[in-house]
Formats: sequence, structure tokens, C-alpha cells
Amino acid sequence: MTYRLHREHWVERTIDEVFAFFADAHNLEAITPPWLGFQILSMSTPSIEQGTLIRYRLRMHGISMYWQTEICSWDPPHSFVDDQRRGPYKRWHHTHTFEAHGNRTRMIDEVEYSLPFGVLGRLVHALKVRGDVQRIFDYRKAQIDKLFGKAAG
Repeated sequence: MTYRLHREHWVERTIDEVFAFFADAHNLEAITPPWLGFQILSMSTPSIEQGTLIRYRLRMHGISMYWQTEICSWDPPHSFVDDQRRGPYKRWHHTHTFEAHGNRTRMIDEVEYSLPFGVLGRLVHALKVRGDVQRIFDYRKAQIDKLFGKAAG
């Protein structure tokens, strides 16, 4: 079963400023909840581009795990897509879209993901994973508001 998360977030900065922040993979650590113990271990290229592989370590509920994503689409400053290549999900496909609106930017996150283990995976999603994913993106929004200032609308 495929699950979807859709989030929209307004930022009081230009699209170039906002995209530049996301173009630096190390900024992901600043907007990821500390309870995940998230750490970038390696990148296959000096800067993000199409085809870049990024390897991370994180901790979910006390279990340490590794995650590798590939930037499978890179269209500065409008969008990029990362796909999980190795990690805790059966599938993780995250589309980041940025829309310019004068000096404001609308950020749109679309995540499609699925879990392994069939019925057991669906149960774990209902009991834990859905809430975890939502809390991660709630934290991310709050951190972006702190870094860029909270936008109206």
C-alpha cells in the first residue's frame, strides 16, 4: 500500500534564497528533529545535482539505521526529487517544489511511501509510522519558520 503526505509552506524569502538553503544537504540536519539522531555520512558529489547519492544514519525508536537517497531530478530553483535507494521504507519518493510569488516562496512537499511486510507493515504504519512522518514534517516547518521567519498565508 502506498501512503501520501502533502504539505505546503509559505516562506517570506525569495525562491533563490529558499532553494539555496535546500541545495546544501547539510542544512537537512538543521531541520530534522534531534530525536532522530540524523547525520549525513557521505555524498557522492561535492554538491547536490541529479544523480547525487546521499548516505545518512538515523535512529528511530532507539534503532539505528542507514538510509541512502538518490537525487533523481534536479531543477534549480524550482524542484528536486529524492528517492530512497536503501533504508527503512519499501519505497520513499519525495518531491520538493518551490514556487516564486514575488518575495515569497511557496514550498510544496509531496511524499509517496510504502512499508515492507504487507499486513504487518500496514499495522505499523497505522500505529506508529504515520504519526512519526507527520511529526518530522511538523518539526521541519517549525525550524524553517525560525530560520526564515513565519510567513502569513
